[in-house]
Amino acid sequence: MKKLLVLCCMLGIVCSGLHAQTTKWPEDNPNLKVYTLTGFRHGKSFFPKVQYPQVEYVPSATLTFDKYHTYSVCNHWMKKWAEQYPNLVDVYEVGQSYEGRPIYQVTITNKTKGKATDKPAAYFEGGRHSGEVSAVESVMWLMHHLITKNGNDSEITEILDKNAIYLRPVNNPDGHNLYLYTAQSNRSTVRPYDDDGDGLLDENSPEDLDRDGYILQMRYKDPINGSYNLDPRDPSGRLMVRVEPGKGVYSVVPEGIDTDGDGRFNEDGIGGLDLHRNYPANWRPMTENTGRGWTQSGAGEYPLSEPETRSVVLFLLKNPNIYVVNSMDTTVPMHLRAPSTAPTSAMFPEDANWYKIFDNLGKSITGYDRAGDVYQDYAGGSPLFGHGPDFGYWYYGAIWYGDEIWNSGRATKDYNNDGVIDDLDRLIMNDEEYGGTLFTNWKPFNHPTLGEVEIGGWNPKFFSQNPPADQIERWAKNQALFNLAMVKYLPELQWGDIEVKKLKPAKNQTYTDYQIKIAYRNVGKLPTALRQADLVKIVRPDQIRFSLPQSAVEGPNPQAEILPDPNATAQPGRQQRGRGTPAARNITTRNAGYAQGESTNSVTITVRVHGDHEIQGSATVSSTRGGILPQKTFVIK
Repeated sequence: MKKLLVLCCMLGIVCSGLHAQTTKWPEDNPNLKVYTLTGFRHGKSFFPKVQYPQVEYVPSATLTFDKYHTYSVCNHWMKKWAEQYPNLVDVYEVGQSYEGRPIYQVTITNKTKGKATDKPAAYFEGGRHSGEVSAVESVMWLMHHLITKNGNDSEITEILDKNAIYLRPVNNPDGHNLYLYTAQSNRSTVRPYDDDGDGLLDENSPEDLDRDGYILQMRYKDPINGSYNLDPRDPSGRLMVRVEPGKGVYSVVPEGIDTDGDGRFNEDGIGGLDLHRNYPANWRPMTENTGRGWTQSGAGEYPLSEPETRSVVLFLLKNPNIYVVNSMDTTVPMHLRAPSTAPTSAMFPEDANWYKIFDNLGKSITGYDRAGDVYQDYAGGSPLFGHGPDFGYWYYGAIWYGDEIWNSGRATKDYNNDGVIDDLDRLIMNDEEYGGTLFTNWKPFNHPTLGEVEIGGWNPKFFSQNPPADQIERWAKNQALFNLAMVKYLPELQWGDIEVKKLKPAKNQTYTDYQIKIAYRNVGKLPTALRQADLVKIVRPDQIRFSLPQSAVEGPNPQAEILPDPNATAQPGRQQRGRGTPAARNITTRNAGYAQGESTNSVTITVRVHGDHEIQGSATVSSTRGGILPQKTFVIK
């Protein structure tokens, strides 16, 4: 361990010097022998860089979705659109990654129709898992769709008039860059991590031995321990079938070298912490002391230990108007949501029903076969801890999905008409439709320790983990349209009637009491809060603020006064105006509960008018997730 620390310190000194003399990021520095910013070894240098034909590295004149986009290209478009559409788009930094890269996000809403924070809102995120770049493209597709359709498409225009949509294409820019500039295919952040428990950090990352830009598979003849044979259905000899150890001709391992000599290949690659196990709800440590408790691999040192996850949670908590969320990954495909540690029946029934509605809505739009909770429907009763959808429902009280977008099996049909879709069909598709680019044919290589091996297999980046370039838009679009469909379910508040009823006065009274019923409607489908949101107090009940002119209540002989309501949480004379400041006598705020979808809510207030006066009243409505209704005035007479 001392040797490792000495090496790391030396690397930190050397690399910091190069860093200062050349450029900030390792993908721009050909002098680095080891990829590092922190002094700890992350893996091989970025150089020579890989230039994938499926990736756009420099922005084009127009944004298309037939290639994947680097973080710099995504940032280019976010900043360009913010400049072009200042009344619609804001771009800003929401945090910094482990390596100190800025994490950018946009808010899209028609600012002339109100502030984003005054509107019901949604949040959509991609790029948490570094290699799952399909999610990045889905967020970028939705961003492009909203911006270019606003003003031209009446439905999109209305959505952006009434709602705010927050979009974060890449929440893990370190891993995203690593994935698109190198052969590495890691899923995590790049924070060094001891995957194999030997006390060393990232000491056995994959090697692209044949320099083709991909970490493929190596097969070699192993008559003693072999667990693979050639698939007899494939005369080309490319496909393998697994058999019991010792009964096969071949062993198959990932492309690379057993750097630490422990008999395993690539078992401690770059990083290892999982941002989707780092949320605070139901978080569990990676190890515990009894040996009998639950643990969660990749969970991080503590909840929100990673700056990328922390930036998401802090942003959401500071913007509780956000009601629907999708933080997307690959590769099932599936509409995936809470609970992650319990069955759906653990939810409030009315909340669970909304999730079931969205499950079915999602499948109807995307064509995914599967939708449901993480615990039962995805993992078959195995829990996941520190999972985003659990935080989203149990802690944040929102509709939160963690959708898995792509699966290579869904891209294939039954080419050979044998009644099943399997690797043989995918191989036929590779040959007939993709010119062999989805599968690298096995080729000999002289390995330094294994001797003669063959390197080949499925494309790990642009088939196994993400769609081929010509299928990007199909998958990105369908997922984005589901997200947009959820936005259409957000609450929408409108004014109802304001009824002023003169109460019959008693004899010899010098005043008249008026009962004022103030109503508002929620014409959206979702209620202004899920029951869970109320339980955890992430939202306030809807509130109606009623006021009289200050002049009407001033002096020893006021013209009018608001009578107390014993059931209201805020009474006249109890509004907090600041320490030492008298409370307003002309204002009262009354809780109206939560407006269900397509329903009306109201409160009743009694005003006493002294003498024969005509008084003007006004009201506003405020809902954490339903937005704000502007002031409406009326006459009390």
